[in-house]
Amino acid sequence: MESPSSSTPIPDDILRFLTERNRFAVIATSDPDGAPRQSLTWYHVGDDASIWLNSRWGRRWPANLKRDPRISLAIMDEQDPYRWVGLTGEVVEIDNDVERARDDIIAMAHRYHPEGPDPDDIAAYRTQPRVMFRIAVRSVHDHLD
Repeated sequence: MESPSSSTPIPDDILRFLTERNRFAVIATSDPDGAPRQSLTWYHVGDDASIWLNSRWGRRWPANLKRDPRISLAIMDEQDPYRWVGLTGEVVEIDNDVERARDDIIAMAHRYHPEGPDPDDIAAYRTQPRVMFRIAVRSVHDHLD
């Protein structure tokens, strides 16, 4: 995997858009036969402006990213869906520390559900084989204006 230092800098206005609210990302990966695979997911932006995704092993998109690290993300403004940001990138780190990944998904559940996440979801997360992917952004295009 390439060094994250070769990431494209994300402009400040786009970083604000990505972090000012808990938005959802539609991600696209490639199946083994080359077919596109899309999924809706939570994300968070790391201190180095990388994008972190969290999933459980057994789903198709994590297997796709392990095999082919290329990914695209579309993140829209839920108030005005014509305002959105597109990112392309690639996985530069796969964090298989299950306990850290479980803590991460639980933290995201609290962030995405500030009124309190479903206790059954939290209990399930604590038992799942979780994994985290750090995505280095390679290109940015926005439709914020």
